[in-house]
Amino acid sequence: MRSPRRCSRNGCPRQAVATLTYVYNDSTAVVGPLAAFAEPHTYDLCEPHARSLTAPRGWDLVRHDGDFAPPPPTTDDLVALADAVREAARPAPPPRPDGHDTIHQTGRRGHLRVIPPA
Repeated sequence: MRSPRRCSRNGCPRQAVATLTYVYNDSTAVVGPLAAFAEPHTYDLCEPHARSLTAPRGWDLVRHDGDFAPPPPTTDDLVALADAVREAARPAPPPRPDGHDTIHQTGRRGHLRVIPPA
């Protein structure tokens, strides 16, 4: 499942609700609603950081006046959630008749390898 975008501030675990963009030619910092896509030269911010942001000395700060609302879930998120629920609800495989535990078999799953206990 794709995780929601998080605040760009170091150590902040909150969900992003605003986007900070610097307009260097005009010496302006703009804090607006969350952009549809993460861009390389913008910063996603949570509401507390978006509200408390200050511009560098000599710069103007343009801030969105309304409330910052979290973005609605996308269909990708809903499909991933439905797949996760289906996977969790899938019944466990029945025990093998030869008595071997299927959990302790050697095998590969993607880039991981399962090693049986010694």
